[in-house]
Amino acid sequence: MEDCEPCKRREMSSGHGNQELTDPVEEMLKKTGCINLHYKVQDCISETKDWRQCQSQVTEFRRCMQEHQESKIKTGSQKT
Repeated sequence: MEDCEPCKRREMSSGHGNQELTDPVEEMLKKTGCINLHYKVQDCISETKDWRQCQSQVTEFRRCMQEHQESKIKTGSQKT
């Protein structure tokens, strides 16, 4: 699992790699509070090479994103 692409991206985006790389999608996901679930989906797909085997992770991530969207609507905030 140490050689998986999501792991490498995390290392680079966290500043622990050789270069600093900021991914706008990851920055947005950090603000939602769903970033770790996003990583779980990526890790599962990387490990299994079959997205169909990762449906529980996808469902959990989707649920988190829906909750974030609903909370934005309730508070009237349109910022991510």
